[in-house]
Order: sequence, then C-alpha cells, then structure tokens
Amino acid sequence: MNQALYTLIGYLTLPLMVLRLLVKSIKNPDYFQRIGERFGSFNKIPVPIIWIHCVSVGEFRASIVLIDKLIKTYPDYRIFISTTTPTGSQAVVNHYGNKVLHKYFPFDLPLIVRRYVKRLDPKICLLLETEIWPNLIKALHKKKIPTLLINARLSQKSLEKYQKFAPNLAKQTINKLSLVAAQNNNSADRFIALGANADKVENPGNIKFEQKFNINQDTKNTFNKIINKRKCVVFASTHNGEERQILDAFLKVKDEINALVIIVPRHMERFNEVYKLIEDRKFKTIKRSENISSAGAEIMLGDSMGEMMNYFDAADVVFMGGSLVDTGGHNMLEPAALSKPILFGPNVFNFTEISQDLLAISAAIQISDADELFVEITKLINNQEIAQNIGSSAKNYFDSKQGAVEKLEKIIASYLN
Repeated sequence: MNQALYTLIGYLTLPLMVLRLLVKSIKNPDYFQRIGERFGSFNKIPVPIIWIHCVSVGEFRASIVLIDKLIKTYPDYRIFISTTTPTGSQAVVNHYGNKVLHKYFPFDLPLIVRRYVKRLDPKICLLLETEIWPNLIKALHKKKIPTLLINARLSQKSLEKYQKFAPNLAKQTINKLSLVAAQNNNSADRFIALGANADKVENPGNIKFEQKFNINQDTKNTFNKIINKRKCVVFASTHNGEERQILDAFLKVKDEINALVIIVPRHMERFNEVYKLIEDRKFKTIKRSENISSAGAEIMLGDSMGEMMNYFDAADVVFMGGSLVDTGGHNMLEPAALSKPILFGPNVFNFTEISQDLLAISAAIQISDADELFVEITKLINNQEIAQNIGSSAKNYFDSKQGAVEKLEKIIASYLN
C-alpha cells in the first residue's frame, strides 16, 4: 500500500466513521463535539504550542510526568493535548482543567490534517507510543515542524503487519519523523527492521516507569466499606470474549476461593453486557455504582471509570486483561508499582519486554487459559507469603527502570532550542 491508496481508503471510509460518531452522539453529546474537532473545526491558537497526542487514557496517564515537566520548563508555551477516545478526553479535562488546551485528534486525511496543523502551528509534535499517521506526519514534515514518536513501541505482530501490508508506506512515514524515541531495545530494533534510519532511533527508556500513582482517599474509604476486609481478586481491563472465559472457569471452583471477584471491563459501554453475562450464570452480584456492602456477594462489577488504581490498591491478586484474547494485554506496571502479584494470559505482545522481565525474576505468573488462571489464583489467595514475594519483586523491578523522562526532556529541549 502506498500513501495515495491509504488516503483514498481514508476518504471512502470517512462517511462511515462520521455516521458512527453521529449515532453515538445520540447518547453522548461529547461525540458530536468530537466530529467537529476531528475535522479541525476550531479557531487558530495564537500562542506557541507544544502538541502532545495521547490516543487514550493509558497513554495520557503515562505522559503526565513528562507533561508536568514541560509545563514547568516552558512557561511561555501552551501544552496542547489531543486524544482519540472520549475516556482519554475526560481524563485530560479531569486532571488538568484549563492548565492545558485539549481537542480531539484529526482524521488522517490531507485536507483535514493541513487545516488542523495550520490552526495549531505547533513548535513541536510529540506522538505517543504507536501513533504513526502518514498524512499528519507528512504535513508536519513539510512545514518543518519537529515530530517525535516518543515512548515508541512496536510489537513483533505489528511489525509483521506493516511488513506484509504497507512496508513502503511505513518506511517512508517513520523516516519523515524527526526521531523515534523507543521505550525498549526490542521496539528500537523493530523500528529499524521496519526501515527507520538507525540515526533516527534512540532508546531513552519507558516513561511508564515514572508514573505517579495516586490513590484517591475518599474512594479508598468507600472501597473499604464495600469490600469489608475480604480478600479480593481484580480482573482489570477485560475485553469481549474474556469475561465469558473467566466466569465459566470461576463457576467450577467458586467454592474453593474465599475471595471477592471484581471484574472491571476495559470499556464502559460494555458494563451492562458484562453484568448480564454474570447474572446469566446466577452469581451473587453487586455493582460498584450501587455502593453497598459485598457481604454475601461472589462478584462485583467494576462499573466505574477513573478508579483503576483504587481497584489495584484493594486487590490481593491482579489479573491483567486483554491477554486471554488476542488484544495483546494491558500495562502491568500499575499493579507492579503497588507491589501486587500479577497474572496474565498468553497474549501479551503489547508488553513483550516487560512481561518477559517480570517472568524472569518471578515477579508475575503467566497462564495459558482461564482454568489454569484460577488454579494460580487459588494458590496465591491461600499463601500470603508467595503472593507477597511476587508483589515485592514486581515493585523492585518497577523502581529499577526509571530515568526515561529526564532523557526525553533533554531530547525535546534540543529540538525546541
């Protein structure tokens, strides 16, 4: 695939994307605002801009330490944060309020991105992790705006997809970037294998190791009342097809596990769907939103947003979702920072290096299926010493990997200066 074909496909599918957002806007007016902003419908911003794009909540939270440093270091600039998802948007607004500017990310089509870039006129653009957008990067490159892919990651699976379907487009696009600042050696090597010039790739490390994880005290008090001193297992960021496996496996052993099971779906629009799956299996169930004691309940549905760190804080054991299905897993570092024993399934290609590091030092357990998952959960619930040792090893690993933010700050300064 070349850039012309990529763009043609984008224009052909644009009506469908807009229609999808319009349908969603019936229930959530935020989607209507999202349409306008994604077309670049906002006034020109007459101040120097540092543009940071965080696709969703995880990328935004990981970048907070870096954003805070940029706000402090460059008081004459405004930080502009774009997101793609409503949850990411809400996270930015909740955390920073008016301290930063925020809009939705544009559709990656030439007319739109040129308009968007013209209105922003950023002094630098920082794209997080895997945000490789050919038309946007081309537009920024043409205007000689430094564009860095920071905390960049590329899984083996993604590399193979690029090499199969769009090798030339990928190579041309990444070489229009000013720099690929990879989060680990594996990703750095894969970007080079994809065609990036070696002098465009550095490895300053992973900024996710420097996240500041705040436990909301009011929520903690509420959780304490709900959980009522019970042991609990948190299934975090679960996906479609995953809850069914978890629930069916739990049915077989529920009498052997003296703990509250908490299932927190990744996407809020699936809360009702997952609740029905639980009810269909006749579990005694409560919802987090009900704010009632878990006494007598077997499962709590975590139907709340922005409380994941509190769920981790309350957990005795954590399973990271997206790993029993072909999603690639989710960030294990948050529970690791809280010294929690972590389990994950076979599909963790989004976090290959981190998962391998954790397994190598006995700081996590990988299982092959949901039945094995509950075998390991039972062991951890019934043996506090083993659980604590795994959790302590995870925390030591997290602490040992810091330093990326300082390196990135120096790299960014070299382009701004």
